[in-house]
Amino acid sequence: MKKIHIVMLVGIAVVIAVLISLMGDLSTYETLASARQKEGKEVTVIAKLDRSYATPIQYDPAKDANYTSFHVIDSLGNKAKVEYYFEKPFDMEKSERIVLKGRMKGDVFEITRKDGILIKCPSKYKDDPKAAENNLSQN
Repeated sequence: MKKIHIVMLVGIAVVIAVLISLMGDLSTYETLASARQKEGKEVTVIAKLDRSYATPIQYDPAKDANYTSFHVIDSLGNKAKVEYYFEKPFDMEKSERIVLKGRMKGDVFEITRKDGILIKCPSKYKDDPKAAENNLSQN
């Protein structure tokens, strides 16, 4: 074989290896029910804070500053308790949706990575149509 053929084969092998490694990071969104079926496997779930509890978020920094728990409900109505092993995210109470990346352990969704939660807050102009209108007219 010529050197150019060997270099091309190595290059193709590297490209295939990179593509395979990137495909491992691709994740789809699951429901809480499908996350329960994949217990122990890391999944991504979109849910919202279940406000039917008297205290929807349990966070006591004096007791344990690295533990937050709350209940969520997904778009299909499935509910689960979430345990987040870091401090409570800022403005979590105002969130519209929460993107959770973690694992189901029994009936509890555990998040053990700091970047395992993403809070989707409402637009700051959502409740004030006049402010939104003024902002658009200024642009």
